[in-house]
Amino acid sequence: MPQVDLVEETFIAAAPALVEARIRQPAFTARLWPDLRLQVQADRGVEGLRWTASGALVGSTEIWLQAYRDGVLVHTYLRCDPTRPNAPTEAVQVSPRAAVRELQRRAKYAKRVLWELKDSVEAGRRPGESAVR
Repeated sequence: MPQVDLVEETFIAAAPALVEARIRQPAFTARLWPDLRLQVQADRGVEGLRWTASGALVGSTEIWLQAYRDGVLVHTYLRCDPTRPNAPTEAVQVSPRAAVRELQRRAKYAKRVLWELKDSVEAGRRPGESAVR
């Protein structure tokens, strides 16, 4: 089991294809995980992407897009282990407290980035209005 096992969900009131186009932009993934090098492992089309990760953490990450009502649920997964600074592909064991701190730090950061995406995609949409197409 990975030491950092993040599962996060954000609802965006927009067409899945619109959100998919945004998550495919290299600038988005660089913003979401700036200290990771990502290599596409599985391209799931409008349902998202799965990557292998190396760098500060080694393992896998995924964004799964699930059409829901008039928008999309963005499921974000990060299943990784910490690495040594000079060995970005070699996992190291950290204390349970250090792993929890890393998980909490990354969860807060990922949520902030996903809310920025939500704000930009839903720009101009008022609460209760139809999703952005």
